[in-house]
Amino acid sequence: MEHHPDHPPKTPPPPKRPVQPPRPTPDTKPKSATPAVRGRARMSVANRRAATWGLEAAPWTAGKASREVVAKLHTWGYTAADQAAGNLTALLVTTAVADGGRRVSVHLADQNRQALIVALSHRPGLAVADEAVLPELAALGAVSCGTDTAEDGRRHWAVLDL
Repeated sequence: MEHHPDHPPKTPPPPKRPVQPPRPTPDTKPKSATPAVRGRARMSVANRRAATWGLEAAPWTAGKASREVVAKLHTWGYTAADQAAGNLTALLVTTAVADGGRRVSVHLADQNRQALIVALSHRPGLAVADEAVLPELAALGAVSCGTDTAEDGRRHWAVLDL
């Protein structure tokens, strides 16, 4: 008596393809003797309170930005550094407006009882960072300050103890 199974015979698995290394890709860019210049890192504020204002680049902008920054610091519970925060903001924004762009953005963040105030001119094509304002920022109470220039404009910043 011949035994007939209730299921069809098992088929063998398909053969495995041999592992092939990735094909080389031709280097289409010519190699240069000068090193590549990396762009400025984008500003990122994470894990802390922050505020941003986009303003027209006008003579009155520094006063408006100063009032906005001081008011925001008050809502965050900081009232002791009003004059220093206002003066730093005014100088940062006045410097950004002087770059000749059509708009200015102001950025504010706080951490560990310090405020970061940044003004960006949004004027492309500025040649180099203007460091002439740094001693003035330090004289107004900035514990740290800096400036840099990139394709999207010049950025000036100051850190203030609150």
